[in-house]
Parts: sequence; structure tokens; C-alpha cells
Amino acid sequence: MLLPIADGPTVRRTGARLVRAHARELAGVLALHGGAAVCGLAGPWLLGRLVDAATRGTIGTAAVDRTAAVLLTALVVQAVATRFAQRAAMVLGETVFAALREEFLRTVGRLPLSTVERAGTGDLLSRTTNDIESVARTVRFGVPRILVAGMTVTLTLVAAVLTDALLACGLVVGVPLIVVSTRLYLRRAGPGYRRRLASYALLSGVISETVEGARTIEALDLARAQRRTIDRALAERRDAERYTLRLRSWWFPCTTLGFLLPVVTVVGWGAWLVAADRTTPGAVTAVALYAMQLTGPVDELIGWMDEIQVGTTALSRIVGVGTVPPDRTPSGAEPASEELVVDRVRYAYRPGVDVLRDVSLRLRDGERLAVVGPSGSGKSTLGRLLAGITGPTGGSVTVGGVPLVDLPLEELRGHVALVTQEHHVFVGSLAENLRLAAPGAPEAALRRALGVVGALGWVDAMPDGLATAVGSGGVVLTPAQAQQLALARLVLLDPRTVVLDEATSLLDPGAARDLEDSLSAVLAGRTVVAVAHRLHTAHDADRVVLVEAGRIVEQGPHDVLVAAGGQYAALWASWHGEPHEHPAGTGRPGGPGAGA
Repeated sequence: MLLPIADGPTVRRTGARLVRAHARELAGVLALHGGAAVCGLAGPWLLGRLVDAATRGTIGTAAVDRTAAVLLTALVVQAVATRFAQRAAMVLGETVFAALREEFLRTVGRLPLSTVERAGTGDLLSRTTNDIESVARTVRFGVPRILVAGMTVTLTLVAAVLTDALLACGLVVGVPLIVVSTRLYLRRAGPGYRRRLASYALLSGVISETVEGARTIEALDLARAQRRTIDRALAERRDAERYTLRLRSWWFPCTTLGFLLPVVTVVGWGAWLVAADRTTPGAVTAVALYAMQLTGPVDELIGWMDEIQVGTTALSRIVGVGTVPPDRTPSGAEPASEELVVDRVRYAYRPGVDVLRDVSLRLRDGERLAVVGPSGSGKSTLGRLLAGITGPTGGSVTVGGVPLVDLPLEELRGHVALVTQEHHVFVGSLAENLRLAAPGAPEAALRRALGVVGALGWVDAMPDGLATAVGSGGVVLTPAQAQQLALARLVLLDPRTVVLDEATSLLDPGAARDLEDSLSAVLAGRTVVAVAHRLHTAHDADRVVLVEAGRIVEQGPHDVLVAAGGQYAALWASWHGEPHEHPAGTGRPGGPGAGA
């Protein structure tokens, strides 16, 4: 499921809001460019006067000198005004883009995690890279240049009409061809560019998944299938690009012809008017030069029209991120206790395909629960529901009688937090990475958290200790170090309930056991839900839950389940490499203690 795309009215409202926010700066840019455009119109008018004077035989050296001086002055003023106008336009473009980018990043930071996971990494990655770059080019260069070109065209037409209104009629000869071809182009370009940007997202996602899953692809001999997937993404990218290229290949020649027709028409029409004594050669010269001057700004307008299509489409994808509805609506209810209750829960990532079915659990405050089961059984999904990452499809998950999805996110994280097998090291110092969980925490608190998870030794060995820069461009942490950093953030967050989704899977068994022992001391008195493959976690838990095919098939203390000789006992024996035989009467799956 892709993230939504904003419709036309929403994009226009966003553009209007940005214009209103920077109206004064925009007015200054237009005033400077308007002055430069007026100075640029002086040349044809002065040359027309010289031609008329030459025709009458009244031209003299002094008149030529005065005309040259005025023309030179106009060119100097135009150059100065253009320089300051371009600088102001660039500053305005950077200011507007910075505001838009910051707003987008705030929006992305507020996206529900469940929405991001369903959309996949490719779509969001494309919007934060390719789409942002497209909008950046449009805002920095396209919008200012279109405004300037539009003003130049308007002022040039006004100057031509003031010179000779009848002769200026020839300037509009190319308008029908330009308008009709542009309308046809724009009607087809919008969907074409949306398809092109979507193909970027598809290809980025496929390539990213291929790189990240390279070992899995090799291990399962999926290279050919993945290559076919990449080929399909490349074919879609090629076809989308070809479509927009075909549109441009007939639109550009039509507009070029539309530029040439006014010049030819003005000269021919002007010659007839001069012969009929309806105008002067100077007026024909001036209007013909105005027609030639129009070619530049009109060509720029049309050229940027193509970029504007790309930028507008990219903006609709960026603004569309802000239209994602929240995944929770705080009700204002306060939990009466810290007891977590899962009541007849089912969950489906796709309609009609439940990955959890009729799951019920009641976690006592301070209890340590281990959730085990084969891969794909639904144990990680159960952990995410317990952490309030997303709401169940059916049933309820509550804390103190209040559904987790009814709690504000900030309050929810005070009750329950999730640490997964996935980890991320943010660009910045080690201290900044830790303070994401506890802004303003003193260095002593950071060192205590690192000591709890056994990371203080290697942090002190870093070049600058807690001030060491990590992430892209900094020191590269090992997977184990990155996971220890994530667990240290958990210690600083200090939630009442902790869900560990295979949180130590990237550490070697000895280190993982040491880390969990340290966490046990810190998390004493808190509710801990550990989703793990390593069964020593289950051995230490107060209660073990075995999940298979989306159902709880066994639950109870470790020793009781082993003694019962059911599926958990078989799993424990297999993990220890011991033979296992079902005691009499317990050979069926889900023996004593089975069920939710």
C-alpha cells in the first residue's frame, strides 16, 4: 500500500499558503525584476526612433550619441537590477524550500509506524530523496523564473501596444498554436509524471530490498526470481520515461514554431502597413524587436512548464504524506493500573488473512512473559500489539482498562516501550543518540545506562568518548554495539512495561545472556515481554507462551511446560539437542496448558 497523493486543490492551497507567508519578499523580487524588464524594453523603442529619424533624414550625430548614452544607461541599470533581483529570488527560493523541507520532516516524524511499515521503504525513500530534489529545483529556480518571465512578457506586450496597437496584433499569431499544444501536453503530462515518480519509488524499493536481503536471496537461490523483479521495475521505469519523452518531442517543436510566427507576421504585416502609410518603419522595427524579445521569456515559461509539472507532481506526493490520518485518537481516559490485558484479539495485515486468531492474555504488573514459537507464527505481531504500535483488527489490548490506541503516544511510551531486533544509529554523537530517549539527561545518567547494558567499556575507548560522532560520516558501530546503544536508550526511557522483540538477536549467545542478566536487574518490578528465539529467555521467565499459526497453543511456567511433555517440551529438547518423548497421554499437540 503506497502513501497517499494530495489532490490538486490541496496542492494549490499549500502553494497559496507559502506565497502568503513570503508575500513581502516576493513583492520585492517582482519589483526588482520589473524594473530590469522595463530597462530592457528601452532598446527597441530607442532603435525605432532612430530608424524613423533616419527615414525622415533628420538624424544627426548628437541624436545618435544621446540615444547611445540612454541605451547604455538602461543596460547598466538593467544589469544592476537583475543582479539584485536574482540574488533576492535565490534567497526567497531557499527560504521557502527550507520551510517546506522542515515541515515535511516534521510530518514524516509524526507518521504512524504502522502506516510506514505497510507502505514499505521504497515509497517513503523516494519521497524524501527524488521528490524533495524535484521540489527543490522548482522552488529555487522554477517559480522565480516563471514569475520573472511572466512579468517580462506582460511588460513587453504593453510596450508593443503602446508603440503601435495595430501592428502589435501580429504578436498573438502564434498564441493559438502554443495554447492548444500546451493544453494537450498538460492534460497528459500530469498522469505521466506521476507514473514516472512512482516508477522511481518502485525501483528504489526493489533495489533497496535486494541489497538488504542479498544473503537471504543467495541462501535460498532466489537470484533469478529477484532479477526478474528488478527487470520488471526497470521496464516500468523505462516505459514511464519514454511516455513523457514522447510528449515533449511533439510539444517543443509546436512551441518553437509558435515563437517564429509572430516575428514573421510582424515584419510582413508591418511592411504592408508602411506601404499603406498606416505606420512607420521605426514602429515596425521596434515591434519586431519586441517580438524577438518575447521569444526568450516565452521559451523560458514553456521550458519551466515541463519542470513545473515534475515539481507539482512531486509536491503532491510530499503534501500527500501530511494527509495520512493518525492511527490513534486519544480518549482522555486514564489507566487505572499497569495491567496489560489482551482480550480475544485477532490481527490481519491483509483483509481476510488473520495472522493472530482469538488470542487472550492477562499480564500481571511486574510479570516476566516469554513469547516463543517458530518463525511466522505471529509472536512478533503479538509483541507489537502489546507495545501499542498498532491496534488489533478485532478484540482489544488495554492497560488499566484503557485501549493502548486511545492513549497519546507520549503517554503510551511511559507505560510500554518496544525494542526490536532492528536498530538504527542516528548521525550525531553517542550522547545525542542516547538523549533521543531522555532529552536533557546529564552525562552521569548516560554513563549509568551504558554501564547497565555493558557498553561503557567500548564507549570510553572511543576517540572522544560520548562526544564521538557516529552514523554516516562518523565511527561505524558493529551490530552488537548498535543494539547495545538501543537498549541503553530503553534504560533511559524507563517505561513501566518493556517489550523485547528478539532484542539481543544480533549479539553472540554469551553477550546476549550477560546483557539480559543486566537488564533483569534494571527492570526488576516492571512487566517484561520477551519475544525471542533463544529459549534461555523462556527459562528465566515467570510464564512462557508458545504461539503457533497465530494461536496460543501452550502457556505456563517453564518447568511445568517441560514436565508436561507437549510442544514446548519438544522445542526445549530440540534447542538443547536432547531426544524427546511425549509422556503417555501427552503426545498430542498443545497438551496440558494449551489454549489461550
